[in-house]
Amino acid sequence: MDKKKVLFVCIHNSARSQIAEAFLNRLGGDRFYAESAGLEPGTVNPLVVQVMKEIGVDISQNKAKSVFDFYTQGKRYNYVITVCDGANSQRCPVFPGIAKRLHWGFEDPAGLSGSDQEKLKTIRKIRDHIKEKIEKFIIQEK
Repeated sequence: MDKKKVLFVCIHNSARSQIAEAFLNRLGGDRFYAESAGLEPGTVNPLVVQVMKEIGVDISQNKAKSVFDFYTQGKRYNYVITVCDGANSQRCPVFPGIAKRLHWGFEDPAGLSGSDQEKLKTIRKIRDHIKEKIEKFIIQEK
């Protein structure tokens, strides 16, 4: 059986899409192959790396990638899932041959204020919310 290909897209490919990619590949890697990219790629958020490492998932070597590079390479996906806010999800290019385009809005860790400890607390909640969404997706998309 061929794995279903999933692309997670957010603004900078620095947090939410990286988390979603890691969880889908870890939890559903037998049926899905996930990648992630951003509209304006930046660098992977070190606090996100830290909260993922806390649960045994190492994304420290991940790099931010451009959704437009994937598009021009002609990559095809069964699902393109935007994890940014609704307005920015509309900026994502339409990939040919997509079976489904979904939007899952999550708070942006880059927009958090407060101390690192306060940010880590909120990023853990975002991480756990993304994991729950991935688990439901795996069950629903049999």
